[in-house]
Amino acid sequence: MREPSATRRHTPLAQGCGQPHSCPEPVRLRVLGQVPYFRGLSEQQLRVIDGQMQSLAWAEGEHLYAAGQPASDLYVMASGRAKAFHDTAEGQQVVVDLLGPGDLFGGVPALGHDRYPETVQALSTTCALRMDNATFENILGQFPPVALQVLNALAGQLRTTRSTLAEHHAAPVASRVAATLLRLADKFGTPSRQGELIQFPLSRADLAGITGASPESVSRAMSSLRKAGIIETGRRWTALTDRARLTEIAENY
Repeated sequence: MREPSATRRHTPLAQGCGQPHSCPEPVRLRVLGQVPYFRGLSEQQLRVIDGQMQSLAWAEGEHLYAAGQPASDLYVMASGRAKAFHDTAEGQQVVVDLLGPGDLFGGVPALGHDRYPETVQALSTTCALRMDNATFENILGQFPPVALQVLNALAGQLRTTRSTLAEHHAAPVASRVAATLLRLADKFGTPSRQGELIQFPLSRADLAGITGASPESVSRAMSSLRKAGIIETGRRWTALTDRARLTEIAENY
């Protein structure tokens, strides 16, 4: 029997992690409203959905789930950041997505997922709302507009996958890196003295996985952008100092 929202469970954080993130109702409702599946629902409808979800927390470095495990839950990121990746046969880690507040991820049989195709790892102390397959099916039955949004989202994912594959085969590394930085700035960027600041612990290997290039090629591209004064970088951050020129590079292929 699912617990009422007033007594929702919280998983304990590992010792020595960063400050835990509380997840009060206004935060939960705000992030649920950002999920494309739930777009257009009223606050009362979002409360009904929220009451069927669990609030869970993970410390930096912990896995929310691992590739190959039975797909049993969908998650909505409430706070923190995470990366979704899979390992190649050669042992290389390929990042397929970067997740922030409002993102929905995971998998359930109702969406055709038997097993998780990727591993999701917290990049900071992270709080997410979780629903299992039965809950998701119940929500689809309760709210027909959500079912329509799910169909539209799945079709959009298929188009995006095809487009991304074509771009990775056609575009030079510099263009791919520039396009990736622009997407990260749109999703995670905040204004700063340096420009649009992306505070994300993103390694060259992570960036290589996202762009479909080698770490060496990505390092050369980042170095060129830095020398040209288009970006600045530091430990766990990147700043876009000239978005216009970065956009030109992204579109120049």
